[in-house]
Amino acid sequence: MPKLIRNRAVENDLWTVLKEATGPEVLKVVLNKNFIVPIRFWETYKSEIEEYSGQIAIWLDSDEMASDIEAELHNFPLIALNFPVFSDGRSYTNARELRGHLNYQGEIRAIGDVLRDQLFYMSRCGFNTFAIRHDQDPNACIQALSDFSTGYQACTVEAEPLFRRF
Repeated sequence: MPKLIRNRAVENDLWTVLKEATGPEVLKVVLNKNFIVPIRFWETYKSEIEEYSGQIAIWLDSDEMASDIEAELHNFPLIALNFPVFSDGRSYTNARELRGHLNYQGEIRAIGDVLRDQLFYMSRCGFNTFAIRHDQDPNACIQALSDFSTGYQACTVEAEPLFRRF
């Protein structure tokens, strides 16, 4: 079973990310499984998803906006944000938007090309779960969350920038 980091601990991942879903037939073949589906799949097959026996969450690619799901936001037990490559940071903005402006309180999961070096910054933007890349050491990744004792900027975990805290 794949592993992930949630709340500074390594856990089994009970969700399956559907990367390439061609149609709702997957919901009829695999029952009672928790799926994280692409937003386009969710928009296209809402009626089939409503009848599905497992839980369904969505994932947004880095070129999709959190504001596009604002009306349905609180129906999702988790929202995964994809990092297609290490250098694409647009999902940081979506995490900040979900936590700050849209007040999403559920799980925000980083998926895709998620590396140790990103975790501290991801956590400051609102991510609380990390599906790290297969070649990353989960215990070393947990340590990355404590690489810095504080940050200069305001963020989802610290409302004031450093210069205003003293």
